[in-house]
Amino acid sequence: MSAIPCYALSDWGTSRFRLWLVDADGNVMAEKRTDDGLDTSRNRGFTETLEGHLTALGAPANLPVIICGMAGSRQGWVEANYVPVPADLSAILSGAVKIEGIARDVRIIPGLSQSGSSPNVMRGEETQLLGAILDRNLSNGIIAMPGTHSKWVELEEGRAKSFSTYLTGELYALLASQSILRHSIGDAATSASFDHPQFTGAVKLMLSGERMLGELFGIRAAMLLDNLSPEGAASRLSGLLIGAEIAGAKTKSHGKVTLVASGAMAALYGKALTIAGLGFDLVDADEAVRKGLFVAASGIWPAKG
Repeated sequence: MSAIPCYALSDWGTSRFRLWLVDADGNVMAEKRTDDGLDTSRNRGFTETLEGHLTALGAPANLPVIICGMAGSRQGWVEANYVPVPADLSAILSGAVKIEGIARDVRIIPGLSQSGSSPNVMRGEETQLLGAILDRNLSNGIIAMPGTHSKWVELEEGRAKSFSTYLTGELYALLASQSILRHSIGDAATSASFDHPQFTGAVKLMLSGERMLGELFGIRAAMLLDNLSPEGAASRLSGLLIGAEIAGAKTKSHGKVTLVASGAMAALYGKALTIAGLGFDLVDADEAVRKGLFVAASGIWPAKG
């Protein structure tokens, strides 16, 4: 590389590992994406995994690293305890935990927790949340972050007041690959389309008040009786799950949300929100998590001018 990076930023999840080297302004100089998530890295060694990828990108030996995600879970590298809501962003950033016993300065950002009648936790999304807030200069509103475990966060006066979790992505993966619906979807699990009539119809059905559990088996029946294609089956399953999620969260939205998503996820949720009559402001999920990580790194290790 022609210039020396200032920080290494990592989003280290259960199944995926993402790493960016950035300069003092947060511009990406190099990046790497692999399947070295929590389980793989635990077996190989977290230090070995991280250093291997840093070396592959040509990172200096003294480059500091800030991490968010499941690497900070109880089953991860080092547990970074949760910050309870309501929480402002400074509390999240100040709780970053330093990895002891290694030469490099590595910190892990804590997650958020919610106790009481609706217990909940998030880990990794808090950094995406921070980036979205900074990107749009938000103080109040609802922020939706779709994913394996979709998060809907209520923001009040710049503080994360409360949040909900929907297992939308995980249920889709399980139903498409391990339930009887696998015979209808086959290899088309990644082919769910926001502009497929089956997706649109399924979202509208869920928004009308129908119960999702009563509609799932219909995907199998439609394949047997009406020759529903695998792409149609995947789109219908996606529409049922995303529609059920939005129907459950709609009452908190006050008519508009900030949607933090990328690629196909942004298209699917954008279409579903439009069908639900909800306006949305789109923030790229990758950019949001990088921005959140960069702000955290800058606060811990201010760049020398």
